[in-house]
Amino acid sequence: MSGGKKCLFSMLVVFVVFAVPRGLDAQTTETNVPIPNSQPYSPRLASDAPLWDTGQQARSNWVVHTKNGISSTVFLPVQSKNPKDLAAGKVLVASRSLADPNFAETVVLLVHCDADGVVGLVLNRRTDLPVSRVLDQFPAAKNRSEPVYLGGPVETQAVFALLRSTPKLDGAEQILGGVSFISTKTLFDKAISGRPAAGVFRVYIGYAGWSNDQLRMEVALGSWFIFQGDAQMVFDSDPDALWRQMIEKTELQLAGSEPAHTRFAASVLTPQL
Repeated sequence: MSGGKKCLFSMLVVFVVFAVPRGLDAQTTETNVPIPNSQPYSPRLASDAPLWDTGQQARSNWVVHTKNGISSTVFLPVQSKNPKDLAAGKVLVASRSLADPNFAETVVLLVHCDADGVVGLVLNRRTDLPVSRVLDQFPAAKNRSEPVYLGGPVETQAVFALLRSTPKLDGAEQILGGVSFISTKTLFDKAISGRPAAGVFRVYIGYAGWSNDQLRMEVALGSWFIFQGDAQMVFDSDPDALWRQMIEKTELQLAGSEPAHTRFAASVLTPQL
């Protein structure tokens, strides 16, 4: 990594290091059609508070597997393919052509976006790790069995969370209306002590990161669709089906935007099998 990249995000976010798995073995969709995008980008995340160091060795024997599913209902905002629309609070939906297994069939909430770079959390890759195991230093998390999410391929020893609450958690950064981003020990302590329901509190290990130019190029190449995020989408009750719902409705919306004569010509010229 260049010296310039190492200095990026010097004032970005505070991240917390737990005894969580390194080198996660997540099951992803594989393909033999690579495209020149979505390479993992690892900016340096500097903190404005001490890192939370548990003093324990990372438990590298943990093996994490994501889960798949079908059917869901999600509100569909108007999409964009304009890189200028990238911003915190926006959601990226991977196109069918995005072949990188790190991001194939993912939905990503952007939690930071500026000229220095972009950071997001993958919303639809649940793992087999329970929250109680990742947040085992908090007594209030002892019996929490809901799964942790794989937020992205970068810094998988870092832990983050999203909390849906009104009013917002004091001291937390609000990404969307009613959705706060949690990244420090103090904020985790506040959030978990409130014993939030599983449907409004989600924990992520790792994150997705890009340089600003890199992500803009990927959007321009058609690898991502941009949506305005909302709390319903972020905390969808069936996240495993979120991408399928989003991409199918996106394709319907694209088809509906085509001129009528174009759709008619396409139907005439398409061979009937």
